[in-house]
Amino acid sequence: MSEKNENKKYESYKIPERQQVQGSGVFQTSPKANTEPISSLSDGMFYEIEYDTVPVQGVGKFVLSPQKIKEPKKDEIRELFYRMRDISRMHRSTYDSARFFDRRVQYDNAKLFYHQGVFMKDFADDYPENMQFSQYFPSYHMMGYEQLRTYFTWRTQVRKGNVADTSLSYAFLYIYELLGNIGVDNPKDGLDKLLFFWRSFSAYNKSINRYVLRWLKDYHIYYELPHTWAWFVGKNDLTHHYPDITGTDDDFDLFCSISKYDIRKSTFFSDETSKMIADCFSFVITRVRQDFEIAGIHFDDVLFRPTKKIAVWKPFKDALFFNHLKQSDRRIVFSKNEIYMCIKNNWTFSGNLTTDKGKQFIGYVMKKMESVLRTITKYRYKLNANANMIHEDTIRILTKAELYIEKIVPAAVMEFHREATKTVITVDHDSLAKIRQEALATQESLIVEEQAKQRDIVPALILFTAQNQNVFSDPSEAEAVAVAVTKSEPASPMSVWDNLKNALNEEEIRALAVVLQGGDIKIFSDECGIMLEVLVDGINEKAMDYIGDNLMDDEFFLHDDYKEQVKELIK
Repeated sequence: MSEKNENKKYESYKIPERQQVQGSGVFQTSPKANTEPISSLSDGMFYEIEYDTVPVQGVGKFVLSPQKIKEPKKDEIRELFYRMRDISRMHRSTYDSARFFDRRVQYDNAKLFYHQGVFMKDFADDYPENMQFSQYFPSYHMMGYEQLRTYFTWRTQVRKGNVADTSLSYAFLYIYELLGNIGVDNPKDGLDKLLFFWRSFSAYNKSINRYVLRWLKDYHIYYELPHTWAWFVGKNDLTHHYPDITGTDDDFDLFCSISKYDIRKSTFFSDETSKMIADCFSFVITRVRQDFEIAGIHFDDVLFRPTKKIAVWKPFKDALFFNHLKQSDRRIVFSKNEIYMCIKNNWTFSGNLTTDKGKQFIGYVMKKMESVLRTITKYRYKLNANANMIHEDTIRILTKAELYIEKIVPAAVMEFHREATKTVITVDHDSLAKIRQEALATQESLIVEEQAKQRDIVPALILFTAQNQNVFSDPSEAEAVAVAVTKSEPASPMSVWDNLKNALNEEEIRALAVVLQGGDIKIFSDECGIMLEVLVDGINEKAMDYIGDNLMDDEFFLHDDYKEQVKELIK
């Protein structure tokens, strides 16, 4: 209505009478009796409605019939996932998609991933469904129930050697586990599994190549493996991926690239001598390291001391990796432009391999080694290595520590050459013993007037019989056994010295005379055109063969115990 009716009358409505409930003091409205018939639902389901406690007429309260709640079936795998997720309460996780590349966020998530991975390392599954998963830096806490079951079922098959195609995020998740050595026996086992998976899965998706190729290199830096990086690259035919690779353990080519003197450019270096030179250098450097260690000097501190700014190095960049190992302090020379250092479990990197002092030191060692090798092998051209090649600061350090590198290198070269060229004698001892018995029986059947001749029969018979029965595999063995058999018989006190005298050449005998008379053996060796160290080592080597000891000490003096015998020897 548009107009107001001010005179409108309203009908009255009688308010129900209130009755006081006895003893309660509360008035309630008395409802009228319901005379309508009660209708029931056709399906037989109904609610109970109570009206007696509701003060408003026509309003009731529903009362549900009691029903027994069945306990759901227990899901043990789901419970396991719950316990895995509970680990995040013990290890702070700051995952935030807006701060995904934040270093702190990555560290916290990597730590959580590692501990959750260790918790789930032995879990195997056989989930029949396949739920896809796509996430950058994938981790367990990003995955739902179906995705977790899909991943662990796929991983179970991978561990059995059955690598199937799957979501790329699942593949990276498994690689992260291997980088952290989760579910492997040791770093070597982890490397083998990583190499196998990479080659198998790259057939489905090659996008993992650029990451795994970088992480294989990091793996050899971070973990201490029983082989070198260069060996691994060559063994697995990966040279085309790493064309400029060199080894890290006293690699010959590495030192040649940083040395002031590159022996590879020498006329002495050829196809015939290259292996001998490389092996000799490895032997010499090992000996130098040992002598430095004994003197309390760190070899790498003298040689590998980067001068450029050192940068922090993070193993396995772009991977969800937690630095879980407590590693020893060490330096890893990876190539001519790379040196990695671990100090108090923190890694750094420098592209400047060594100082000029280090390059000069290695140059001298390499040139001195070649000089001695030329003399030993009787090469037609001589080579001189002057200690002035070494920086004066390095010489000062070595002198203070009583390290005489001009003696260490020649001695190491001589030892290497002696070991490399020695003749290994193999004798059939059973046959030789039988021959000795036969020779003794023959001796008893012979009548010899002179006792001295009897002593000579047995060695001669032994050697003759052994040669005829082909006991020896090489003629030099027969000679060595003849000497050994002869020595086993009684000999006069001076016989070994007579043999030593016969073994020494004229220059060595004259050198002993010079030393015995207090002369300068250095001047004598220079006049003869022989390196002093080579001359003395030759005398000591022959003395060791015949009298079982050196005649001269490291200072080129004659031992007092042998002066009288040497006097007789040089007559």
